[in-house]
Amino acid sequence: MTTQLDHPTLDADAVAEVAQQWLSGFAELLRTASGGESLLHQNLWWRDLLAFTGDLRSLHGRDKVDRLLAVALTQHVRGEQVDPTSPPVFVPVGEGAIRLLFRFDTQLGHVRGVASLVFDRGNWRARNLLTALDSLAGHESAIGDSRPQGTEMPEGRIEYWSARRERELDCRDRDPEVLVIGAGHSGLALAAHLGALGVRTLLVDRAERVGDNWRGRYDSLVLHDAVWSNHLPLMPFPPNWPVFTPKDKMGDWLELYSRAMELNVWTRSEVVETTFDPDDRRWTVVVDRDGTRRTLRSWHVVLATGLSGTEPMMPDFEGTEDFTGELLHSSDYRTDRARRGTRTVVIGTGNSGHDIAQDLHESGARVTLVQRGPTHVASGRALSERGRFRYGEHTETDVADLLDAAVARRDPQFVDGLRRGVGLLAEEDRDLLDGLTARGFVHNSGPDGAGVMMLFLTRNGGYYIDVGASPMIVDGRIGLASGAISRLVSDGLILADGTYVPADTIVCATGFRGILETARNILGDEVADACTPVWGLDDEGELRSVWRRSGHDRFWLNGGNFMLVRNYSKYLALQIKADLAGIELPGLG
Repeated sequence: MTTQLDHPTLDADAVAEVAQQWLSGFAELLRTASGGESLLHQNLWWRDLLAFTGDLRSLHGRDKVDRLLAVALTQHVRGEQVDPTSPPVFVPVGEGAIRLLFRFDTQLGHVRGVASLVFDRGNWRARNLLTALDSLAGHESAIGDSRPQGTEMPEGRIEYWSARRERELDCRDRDPEVLVIGAGHSGLALAAHLGALGVRTLLVDRAERVGDNWRGRYDSLVLHDAVWSNHLPLMPFPPNWPVFTPKDKMGDWLELYSRAMELNVWTRSEVVETTFDPDDRRWTVVVDRDGTRRTLRSWHVVLATGLSGTEPMMPDFEGTEDFTGELLHSSDYRTDRARRGTRTVVIGTGNSGHDIAQDLHESGARVTLVQRGPTHVASGRALSERGRFRYGEHTETDVADLLDAAVARRDPQFVDGLRRGVGLLAEEDRDLLDGLTARGFVHNSGPDGAGVMMLFLTRNGGYYIDVGASPMIVDGRIGLASGAISRLVSDGLILADGTYVPADTIVCATGFRGILETARNILGDEVADACTPVWGLDDEGELRSVWRRSGHDRFWLNGGNFMLVRNYSKYLALQIKADLAGIELPGLG
């Protein structure tokens, strides 16, 4: 391919021609493993989600790419086509690139992909590439044209929908193939994907109702991420849904979602005992369901109770025994109008700390927020507007998810893009950020200056997406104190510089011990000790242990924000389905 074009004048026909030529050549490369020099950039980052690696991988370097191509030879690529729902486009950023979405089939299943083509040494070459398994051959999801008729009857008897659902919910005839612990958004999303794949799945949760993990929190809470990217699988929000979802509305939506998706959820239920038989690779799980114990045998167990974990991390302050007021962790904080007029202190300046300080002020308390370390702040309004460029009314969510997944996180271009975005957001938020600085707030731009996203991916914290608290700090409605805490005293605390902060109530928004501690408490030391570290980026830029093999056979971890859970729980579901169906996923060895 030596078509030379003047980038600024590329029209749709020329872009389509280049895209088709490149895709034809790429498919032939996957079939023959030869001819890649004219198709793949020497600095290519190739992200593969199960299609050829059987894992979530980001490959960079000729050796790794050659190994992937060797696996592709065994997969019999065929039926390649430009994605008919998303025509290729020229993106006039930097030197310009053609963005191409494509599809093809392999012996494993259906694959979707994204390529970013740059004009390099006389050829259009892929600088960034994604190949993602979308379905397993012969085990496609029962959606669209493959959806159930709704009139099916069990063989040999008449049984209508309500009776069938009651039987399925009780696991009356057969044990679940997959047991999911936790019926929050991550557990529900995974169960929806598994259900569409025909996998018998049971979720267990201690709450009274689905959604109570949201309903039971402080009154002012809203989701910090905007609506555009927060849809759950297969069932988007209505078009009049608010940009930032109030917590009780989210709780109701999760409950509605669980019913509409026909998910089997046992509430008021708790896992009290588990054992794993390594010989038959099967779990035995004892569940206390509202006082009645039930022993289940399942092939897979998934922990979906939140990546931060459920074990509060409470600081051991000197002088704790001297403090005579109310001392609690943020997980125990609830709105209480009885705090009106009282002196309150919130320790921690992440999302929860800011939220609780705002809630306390709105409850009539006199509140001081204590900042112990630098924090990155970006306004929810500015982030929301930028999110609409990808996740908006004019982009299909599945396409936006592919585009979001298409860039490897260790690619310097990804980090550069985040850094530029931080700068642009800072300009939009200039008055707010300057106002915080004037009050003594200490800012942090994140690793490599890459802001909220990189802090989320590496620390799962260290930032605040403003939905109301920051202006209250700027105008003094919420007080601000900075520095390490030296000790607690009877009626407040003393900072390292000697500053005295009076308090009747101290709320510690100091985080949790992580999901592996939850795994240890529920499943035992043997399971937790077998797992590899969770969250943070590995050498390739992939998140560790989430949606991937955990380190313990047939035990998985699922979590993250709504956007990541919606997208990546699909790949977890495909791995589980392949295992149950006896399908061996490819791998690099």
